[in-house]
Amino acid sequence: MIDTNDTVKPVIGLEIHVELATETKMFCRCRNRFGDPPNTNVCPVCIGMPGVLPVMNRKAVELAMKVGLALNCTVSDFTKWDRKSYYYPDLPKNYQISQYDLPLCVNGCLEVPLSDGSTKKVRIIRAHLEEDAGKNIHDHPAHTGVDLNRAGVPLLEIVSQPDMNSVEEAASCARSMQRLVRWLGASEANMQMGHMRFEPNVNLHITRGARLYVTPIVEVKNLNSFRSLEGAIAYEIQRQHGEWQANPDYTLENLGKQNRGWDDVKCQTLFQREKEEAHDYRYFPEPDLVPVAVDEAWRQSLRATIGELPLARRARYMEGYGLTFKEADALTQDAATGDLLDRSVRAGGQAKRCVNLLLGHGAAIANKRGCTIAEIGITAERLAELAGMLSSGQTTASAGAVIFYGIVETGQAARDIAEAEGLLTVTDASAIEAWVDEAIAANPEAAREAAGGGKRQKKAFGFLMGQVMQKSRGAAPPAVVQRLIEEKLRR
Repeated sequence: MIDTNDTVKPVIGLEIHVELATETKMFCRCRNRFGDPPNTNVCPVCIGMPGVLPVMNRKAVELAMKVGLALNCTVSDFTKWDRKSYYYPDLPKNYQISQYDLPLCVNGCLEVPLSDGSTKKVRIIRAHLEEDAGKNIHDHPAHTGVDLNRAGVPLLEIVSQPDMNSVEEAASCARSMQRLVRWLGASEANMQMGHMRFEPNVNLHITRGARLYVTPIVEVKNLNSFRSLEGAIAYEIQRQHGEWQANPDYTLENLGKQNRGWDDVKCQTLFQREKEEAHDYRYFPEPDLVPVAVDEAWRQSLRATIGELPLARRARYMEGYGLTFKEADALTQDAATGDLLDRSVRAGGQAKRCVNLLLGHGAAIANKRGCTIAEIGITAERLAELAGMLSSGQTTASAGAVIFYGIVETGQAARDIAEAEGLLTVTDASAIEAWVDEAIAANPEAAREAAGGGKRQKKAFGFLMGQVMQKSRGAAPPAVVQRLIEEKLRR
């Protein structure tokens, strides 16, 4: 029976798997690199040959510690490795080296920004290291291939408390985590390359009258995009509510936990199996690896490399540079882009002008190249120089676009490009007036409409402005051009 007075509260936790940006794998010296031909980055250790011995990758441990510190976790003094036993075709030794009861990082939190300007604190239960499995390839009609290039890649599993109560909160948490690990240089976090995967745990707390019903906890496995994450959570909320409405015995107490997969085509989750518990994996200490002991000096040396984190920098940009939330958020997607802005301001560039250049022309180039704004090839000094020329009126906005692209392509100074291309602002009044006269004479109909005051006046006037700017190659001051056109049309 459906009761519209029911109170339905989604309860969502996240498991986030992050491949770490190391040169080599977690326990061997095979390359950690995406896109190489299948089974070329393998050795006896990562394919599970008998008698081999794993050796820890110190860089992976330090990157994991760095993420843990940034998440306000306690980095444990002592942690060990465990064997997690399960069989899949892409795990040839039939166990995964992981961490069970003594994880590297515990009890942290992440401040998650929400669309209304507030933040929500999501508690982090643990962040532990393990090795990734390989990948099953289903591109062949007659068989499934197994690529073990990914087997043994260092993987950081970050587990949150079920502190999120909406699709927005869960998606924002996932995006914030992606931004954080990129910011720290811990991972490229490129989901198309499998660097980051999400497994949300979703159930509902439904209050009817004085009674609380808790639906079964569903873990949706291996989501590799924000779109899939949002779709899977939204679908599960609706599906579980419908199941419970049809049968109030659809509860965690009666049915336990289960794993489901996400079908991107049908946009629905599909049952896979009942969820495994710890005893199903038969954890026991890894006999071939020594524990990791962390002292305070090691912690502090890593803490010193973290610097200003994204939320703090975004707040500083809004307060110190007068940026909007949207501008500040865009410039804190990665540390290097924000660093470029800060260095440009220190070099004398006006902050707002630098931001407009970066988020306008810079973002367009970055999107086309598939890189960050910091990677397009403009230095802080060149950016500050161009910003200064625009602020002082030495060149115009349209000419500034040409100069910006020229800097990116050649690395030359802004003024050198402007002089070579004739893009410095023209101050010769007679030259500007001649361009205006030419534009009006060549476009008599537009001139009549601009002078007539009808509904096409604004469009016609803008057209004439554009013609003059085109003739001057963007070097005529727009305010002067506007004044001259207005004067001549009144005659």
